[in-house]
Amino acid sequence: MNLDEALQTFITESRELLEDMENALLNVDIAGEQGEAINAIFRAAHTIKGSAGLFSLDHIVAFTHVVESLLDEVRDGRVTLNDEMIVLLLSCCDYLSGMTDALAAGQLEADPDTAPEGEMLLQQLRRHMAAGSAEAHAAPAEAPLAVHAEPGVERIDKDRGDSDYWHISLRFGRGVLQNGMDPIAFLRYLAKLGRIVGIATVPDALPAADDMDAELCYLGFEIAFDSTADREAIAAVFEFVQDDCEIRIIPPHSKVSHYVDLIRALPEQAARLGEILVRCGSVTAHELEGALHQQSHPANPRDDAPPQQLGSILVDAGNVPPVVVEAALAKQKQVSEQKAQESRSIRVDSDKLDRLIDLVGELIIAGARANMIGQHIQNTELQECTSTLSGLVEEVRDAALELRMVKIGATFNRFQRVVHDVARELGKDIGLIVDGEDAELDKTVVEKIGDPLMHLVRNAMDHGIEPADVRVAAGKPAKGMIKLNAFHESGSIVIEVSDDGGGLRKEKILAKAVERGLVDPERKLSDSEIYNLIFEAGFSTAEKITNLSGRGVGMDVVKRNITALRGSVDVSSKEGAGTTVTVRLPLTLAIIDGFLVQVGASVFVIPLDMIEECIEYATEPGQDYCNLRGQVLPFVRLRELFRIDGAATRRESIVVLKLGNQRAGLVVDTLLGEFQTVIKPLSPLFSEVKCISGSTILGSGEVALILDVAALMHTVSGKGAAAALAA
Repeated sequence: MNLDEALQTFITESRELLEDMENALLNVDIAGEQGEAINAIFRAAHTIKGSAGLFSLDHIVAFTHVVESLLDEVRDGRVTLNDEMIVLLLSCCDYLSGMTDALAAGQLEADPDTAPEGEMLLQQLRRHMAAGSAEAHAAPAEAPLAVHAEPGVERIDKDRGDSDYWHISLRFGRGVLQNGMDPIAFLRYLAKLGRIVGIATVPDALPAADDMDAELCYLGFEIAFDSTADREAIAAVFEFVQDDCEIRIIPPHSKVSHYVDLIRALPEQAARLGEILVRCGSVTAHELEGALHQQSHPANPRDDAPPQQLGSILVDAGNVPPVVVEAALAKQKQVSEQKAQESRSIRVDSDKLDRLIDLVGELIIAGARANMIGQHIQNTELQECTSTLSGLVEEVRDAALELRMVKIGATFNRFQRVVHDVARELGKDIGLIVDGEDAELDKTVVEKIGDPLMHLVRNAMDHGIEPADVRVAAGKPAKGMIKLNAFHESGSIVIEVSDDGGGLRKEKILAKAVERGLVDPERKLSDSEIYNLIFEAGFSTAEKITNLSGRGVGMDVVKRNITALRGSVDVSSKEGAGTTVTVRLPLTLAIIDGFLVQVGASVFVIPLDMIEECIEYATEPGQDYCNLRGQVLPFVRLRELFRIDGAATRRESIVVLKLGNQRAGLVVDTLLGEFQTVIKPLSPLFSEVKCISGSTILGSGEVALILDVAALMHTVSGKGAAAALAA
């Protein structure tokens, strides 16, 4: 980014900050709690001042500094905010806006015509300050600061004795000077928040004179600082260089006991350790972010090593004393124990939730209609309103759907007893491993998936796991294992039921299918097609009938129930090693994020989470694959699949879809963008229509069909679009 681009960014950000500052001033509660509003106003002025300093805009820095000084005294309680002061600060916002507009017009210096107005405002600002505050809040350039060159030398005021000071350990990054920052200016600005009672310059990083680069910074500082400011305010002094520096802020002893008292006095709310420490002020949000990054990306990772505790990372970095971490952990434990004793849930009739979801769906359609009207009549204000409305509707949608979301762990835990009882009935030693129990999905889906999963687990135990003697003879552990796993993928929840048994025997399944007339003896089937024959009605390869299975009833019902939930089921197996049944279900049956595409005059919706990327591509007639970064990508043309009239455009787009481990492309004419999709089920009359899973209503009132990605994947990987239609 060149200087002109950076300056334009500063102008844009300044206008946004001034708008925020003005809104905060207009909404500040003079008679009530105003701390948060004052902090927001102060941060806006502070950010404008700091950014203006980067561009040497001294007139903006000087004016904003006095505004910031008054706000600082308001924050500290030395000045009381009143109506007159709010009017004055609003006038200051207008004046700063005028300077920003002049800057946008190319005027980098103060405008002599507006200088008298600025001076009048400055006089009024100083008049509102507490007695003597003008000297205390002099411009940073005028603040005296003594910096000693010898390492380890400190200047401590003797009259203060061995007082309770903040200790700041500061190591500037090498390129701080090249980035236009002055390290000493930050120290002068620090003096605004209190008194630097001791400072030592650390030149240990200085190289030999011949190797020294005059544009690089090699100095560090150890500072004793006397201030009533909190840790966040001290850290904010260095916010413009915090990513390039190493900063440790160690609190005084009196602050440690203060933090411990604050933690103990916190309201009984569930919070993580880091949130507790930030809330009481003992660490900053930036320090917490760095500690969390170190926890998830350790310097010397080991596969068998447990993740380092967050508290120990913060203590080792010198960010927080151990006693504060211990207090926070105690508070966290107290809150969690109290939560365990409280019931935080209420019972709501599911019909009421269903009604809420229906209303949200209609709200989404109405919002899309309003947005389309705003775009059509080119009304900027209406477009801004509809944009805000869309964001709020999306939040309401997510909140409403979350009300119906439950963890699948409750369903999984039911199987512990099932496995135990069935294993004893079969005379087998079988264990159960459960993973992903925190994955959430719609309550309606959970209720309907319980029985199919039960049948899959019982079937795996009866048919999949071999007797102990057979397992031992095959070199396996005598104890068989069933594994239930759930995870989110591409806007769906995937549930895997796995066993480490004998696996499926392809030849036996195929022979039984031919015997029953389910497949043509001459037809060549893939392994996947053979394995999925077990879902045919009445199909069974069991040599004897037991209480659990063998009658050929159940697996076809499993598939039918899963298909009714807009899901899919697939089987993979390796003879002698085990079988995995993969069930893929939508997270919700009501509303999804969609992506609109157009072919001719027809509009289709693709579930957004299924899309990996979109590419522009000139396809060759008759070609059904392309080379995508060295990999073969099969695709299907929607125009041919649905026999849409009209000629294809010269330049088409390919939407790359991903379902599980399979990737394929859809060739479309136009990409129309994202769209919140309210799913409307198709009439039973269209139940046999392939590759369509439902419909939705667009903002224009037209109906768009929702594509069934699983069926499209099968079309692409199977015999091709034409053969699928013929079948």
